Amino acid sequence: MASIGTIAPSSLSRKDLLWQIVWDKERCAFCGRCTAVCPVHAIELGVFRKRLLQVAAGMETQPSNVYQVFYGIRQKTDPAYSCIGCGTCTLVCPNDCIIPIRNDEIDKLRFHINRGGQPRRRGGRRNVPEGILDRIKFVRISMLTDPALDAGRHEFELRTILGRVLPPEETLKLYKEEGWSPPVREIYPLIIGSMSFGALSPTMWEGLQMGVAYLNEELGMPVRMCTGEGGCPPRLLRSRFMKYVILQIASGYFGWDEIIHAIPEMKEDPCAVEIKYGQGAKPGDGGLLMWYKVNKLIAAIRGVPPGVSLPSPPTHQTLYSIEEAVAKMIQSLYMAWGFRVPVYPKISGTSTALAVLNNLTRNPYAAGLAIDGEDGGTGAAYNVSMDHMGHPIASNIRECYLNLVKVGKQNEIPLFAAGGIGKRGNLAANAAALIMLGASGVQIGKYIMQAAAGCVGSETDRCNICNIGLCPKGITSQDPRIYRRLDPEKVAERVVDVFLSFDTELKKIVAPLGRSTSLPIGMSDALGIDDYHAAERLQIKYVV
Repeated sequence: MASIGTIAPSSLSRKDLLWQIVWDKERCAFCGRCTAVCPVHAIELGVFRKRLLQVAAGMETQPSNVYQVFYGIRQKTDPAYSCIGCGTCTLVCPNDCIIPIRNDEIDKLRFHINRGGQPRRRGGRRNVPEGILDRIKFVRISMLTDPALDAGRHEFELRTILGRVLPPEETLKLYKEEGWSPPVREIYPLIIGSMSFGALSPTMWEGLQMGVAYLNEELGMPVRMCTGEGGCPPRLLRSRFMKYVILQIASGYFGWDEIIHAIPEMKEDPCAVEIKYGQGAKPGDGGLLMWYKVNKLIAAIRGVPPGVSLPSPPTHQTLYSIEEAVAKMIQSLYMAWGFRVPVYPKISGTSTALAVLNNLTRNPYAAGLAIDGEDGGTGAAYNVSMDHMGHPIASNIRECYLNLVKVGKQNEIPLFAAGGIGKRGNLAANAAALIMLGASGVQIGKYIMQAAAGCVGSETDRCNICNIGLCPKGITSQDPRIYRRLDPEKVAERVVDVFLSFDTELKKIVAPLGRSTSLPIGMSDALGIDDYHAAERLQIKYVV
């Protein structure tokens, strides 16, 4: 029997793909722009053969076949080149003749994406429903008894403290014994969280830094940005803009040789130093910058050969307990900057957060604690980590704050919350809820990528290829042909817009509380939720 073709286990049709390319031949100009910009090479220019039936006039001549050859767009069906639905082809098409359409079945490619013995890594999205933060309401509105404020007419000082605030007698005693008192920074409560130079493209990083500098120097908003692991460009380390930056040191210590060597030449101290022990999207695991993104510049800053993957160990290899971390790492980093810069740890949301916090309360060198909840996004996490590991940030931050209240240190150690804040667009409401649950400030990462740079990734697995450096918008790519698509000045403008919008909305929330000079940290009597068990867990009002 003659063979009619071979079907392998990996053979797929277009119906099996999550995203299908719809192409209109009649409108296409065959310019090739769509195939040139596709980040995953899901489409190619193809040669097609078309059979036409030619019928002559009259019945004397039999019909005959006529074959025509024409060019067109063909979608690949190999899962390695499957369309990610980013829509970049649609953006560049001059005739609007091509668009990716999502398949009507939700489970496509679920069993085909793990190839070569490596689980597929996501680009920083979690398939999670509406969270607790989005269900919290602000129920304490002053009208007669308390001095409610008009958010549009009153002056607000929405500032928070980063640093250890000891009681006066302890500060005086410490100063007499050691000649030192804990440094404190007054900053804006919304911080751009740790996204490294390497994880983000040079244009994206430059745009964020330009936006932060404008907010500080032109608008008087003390906004800060954390570097993430991987160091800083040498030019930034030696510039006056260093004071707007929180330097992060993580378990891989990438980029810290460059930072240490630059300390004598720094014009300004950094705002703070953050020691990363864990991330919310992958608790218990280290970071990973894949080899796709380790070009010569990134390799030089991090002190490694180019073109190699850079995994961080899951823990700091020289530390074996939080007591040792406080005694060794935190104090040594204080010493590096002459005890002028606050140093604090960042941990992933976990049931052991209380143990970490209790150890920090006993040492005056700890300037705070940052907790990253389970909804934090990262381009280096496995699906199994993002979907099945971690702790929600709301209950974790509330538990830590109530513990500080018990020991009478709620005004001493600031808590900073991160992980899924604003993931459904409700940035100010989510931040206000966490502040009233006990946080002194919040950190955002994914939100700023979406709002400031137009990230097209979604919870339904659209795009999400941050980790391999093929970002169609140029946000997380180290390929100059791709990241040049992103205008850093436009990113800076959008960063300013985001913070001004957040500032307006946050004032609208806190104005009815009558608070104009301080954040309502721990003001949980202003919160309510329609879930009885959540209300009991968070110790807020149950409202229906």
